[in-house]
Order: sequence, then C-alpha cells, then structure tokens
Amino acid sequence: MDSLLMIDKWPVPTAAAAVVRRDGTPAGERGPQQHPFPLASVTKPLTACAVLVAVEEGALELDQPAGPEGSTVRHLLAHTSGLAFDEHRQMAAPGTRRLYSNAGFDVLAETLEKATGIPFARYLAEAVFEPLGMADTRIDPAAASPAGAGGISTAADLSRFVAELLAPTVLHPTTLAEATSVAFPGLDGVLPGFGHQRPNDWGLGFDLRDHKAPHWMGAASAPTAFGHFGQTGTFLWVDPVAGAGCVTLTDRAFGAWAAELWPPFTDAVLAELPRLP
Repeated sequence: MDSLLMIDKWPVPTAAAAVVRRDGTPAGERGPQQHPFPLASVTKPLTACAVLVAVEEGALELDQPAGPEGSTVRHLLAHTSGLAFDEHRQMAAPGTRRLYSNAGFDVLAETLEKATGIPFARYLAEAVFEPLGMADTRIDPAAASPAGAGGISTAADLSRFVAELLAPTVLHPTTLAEATSVAFPGLDGVLPGFGHQRPNDWGLGFDLRDHKAPHWMGAASAPTAFGHFGQTGTFLWVDPVAGAGCVTLTDRAFGAWAAELWPPFTDAVLAELPRLP
C-alpha cells in the first residue's frame, strides 16, 4: 500500500505500520514488524479483551461491583467509574462523567486477579496472547499502570490482535459487538490530547470514532470504527465499513506531530481499501 510510505517521513526515530483485512491477511506492511515498542494506552484494549474473556468464562460479570462505591466492571471498562486519571481518587459519581482513567484499569486487573486467582499478566497471556500467537507481547510489571499502559508489543503481534477484532475467535462476536458499542451514552468528557468531546462516546475498553472532532482517526473513518492510541506514539484502529484494521507504532511520544499526521494517514489508508457493502 502506497499510503504506508507516509510513515517514512514522520519525525520519529522508528515506525512500523501494518494493515490487516477482515480475513486476517495483510493488506500492507511498512517498517520493522518484529521491533518491540512500548504501547502505552494501546494496552487497554488488550486488558479489556482479557476481562471480557473472564466474563464469558463466568469468573466476572460486567455489572458486578468493582472500584468506587456504585461502580462496576462495566463502569471501569468505559471510563465512567469516577476515578481520577492516575490515582485512586474518586472525582465523580459512577456513570455521570467520562473520566479517562489508568487507575480504573489497574482496579480491573486487581478485580480479575481476585476473581480468578491468577496474576493479571499471566491471565492476559493465557487468555489473549497465547491463543492469538502473540509471542512477542508482554506486560511490563514495573510500569506505572501495568494494565492501563504497560504493554510492549510488535506490529506483527498487534496485527494478530487486529485480526481478532475483525473476526473474533477468542471472544464471542456478540461480546465484541457490545464492547465496541456505546456504553453509557451521552456522557461528556475529555479525549486525552484532543480536548473536550460532547459526547465522548466510548465502548468497553475501546475509543469509538463516532462523530468526535477533533480525533486521532481520519475524517473518512466510519462512525463505527474503534480502537485506541497511546502516549508513546502508537495506535490501532478497526474500521468495519472498510473491513480492515491498522496498527501503527512509533518510538516518539504523542504530541502535535501525531495529531497533525495521524488523521490524513488514516484517510490515505482507507482510500486504498475497498468499502464493503
């Protein structure tokens, strides 16, 4: 794909990108596919997937209490528990505001460990990484928020995860459909790096493109597109209308450069993909 050549001109030391079709086959690759990158918040969809596997197994329930009083697993996944960004301090009543929270994902990991009796990183590996063949993906236990931002992975491994999001096998399709639909609709909130969004629609561990502006995805992205970006200059998205997903990893912190370059890059990728009926 010619669009992937755009990353060669980005002001980053290293970049890798891959586009995956719905059937799991590559539509294009650029850069070192086996190079490990810190994922930052692109870790959150991985953690969410593990939590959803635990829900399917019956170890957890989405509406069981977790976190602050009145909060549930669902609230934590959807950033509506009321917890602050990076500390266990409640700033709002559950379900009233969209407060993006690393702390909430650490609570999810603790809840998962307590319910299963298995350390979070091991459960994530057994439930998600191993079934998908993500052999080069791991959680850094020394990260400030292991479950929210401690992932390390490669473009090759995350392509396998994107393929799962396009055609789920680890999760039941109905579970993934719920996770990528609006949870607690109508809530306002701040999309980190892009300002206040009214509404700031979010799924269960996934940022939803919807009609947010500005946004890190493209103007051509379908409203049903979903994914996540990270402060280490990383992102992945899945666009159901295009029937494809994209992984892009860099080793430069997110900033104005990314907010400027990512949306036209996504639009260029989508322009090379056939739109599904």
